Amino acid sequence: MNTTSDVSVDILIIGAGPAGLYAAYYAGFRGLSVAVLDALDEPGGQVSAMYPEKAILDIAGFPSVKGRDLVAGLLAQAAPFSPTYLLGERAGDLTHDPDGSVVVGTDSGRTIRAGAVIVSGGIGAFTPRPLTAGADFLGRGLSYFVPDLSEHAGRDVVIVGGGDSAFDWAMHLEPIAKQVTLVHRRDKFRAHRASVDKVVDSTVRIVVNADVSAVRGNGWISEVDVRHKAGGVDTLSAQAVIASLGFTADLGPMNDWGMRIENRHILVDTRMQTTVPRVYAAGDITDYPGKVRLIAVGFGEAATAVNNAAAVLDPDAEIFPGHSTEQEN
Repeated sequence: MNTTSDVSVDILIIGAGPAGLYAAYYAGFRGLSVAVLDALDEPGGQVSAMYPEKAILDIAGFPSVKGRDLVAGLLAQAAPFSPTYLLGERAGDLTHDPDGSVVVGTDSGRTIRAGAVIVSGGIGAFTPRPLTAGADFLGRGLSYFVPDLSEHAGRDVVIVGGGDSAFDWAMHLEPIAKQVTLVHRRDKFRAHRASVDKVVDSTVRIVVNADVSAVRGNGWISEVDVRHKAGGVDTLSAQAVIASLGFTADLGPMNDWGMRIENRHILVDTRMQTTVPRVYAAGDITDYPGKVRLIAVGFGEAATAVNNAAAVLDPDAEIFPGHSTEQEN
């Protein structure tokens, strides 16, 4: 039995990352009602989940903006239009009503009816690769993301991984944590060279060719064992373990919607329309000749998708409504 409230809107946006949040603003700007659906429990997509404190340098007009601040700004921009946020839910099956409207079910049992859908789910719903040795301490010292750096102030922190996220968190935590140790199973890193150099030159302790083989504590993590490939085990004090081991991603039931998908990306035309009627896509999840995967590009794709969807919903509407500066406040 459906225990959640059904929703009816002009535009359903699937994915609450930067492109999806900008689409929510732009749809509101065009006078359309909006719902935003995301499998994560907070808006912002990968930016909020994986690098909220990282400086983003390629947003037009902002020499540098933290991921957290970018998301906050996008939410504030959309807020006057009161979008409905449906967080912690995944899109399920898709059908069409006789009038062409799109009907999407969710894994919570909710039914969403929309005039059109914009898929802006980045790379789809993503799940962190688990740190098996510490699975019992998830939420009790073990985490896969760092939404709030201040929670780790004064702690001994062990970061497991060798990619950009692991090094970003190491750099940001080094000034506030008691001790940061980065453990990686190899002696080569996937992170950008500049990030690696900064961490190497800091007080972060780097342990390579090793893994975390055991996690212990009485209710909360207190220590970990680091096993070296060459032999031997070191026991380290740790009140926090951050597992940055990558993630798996998939489109889930959206794979069965009938969209043309190649290499986990949705193919779109110049209107950002997929091969399914009234279903559009924007952001990193899309692909077309010459595609460039930048947040800035996603913003433009979101506006293109909304404007073309608006013209389908109201044949008398113009695809381009004019510049925002031309609108009355």
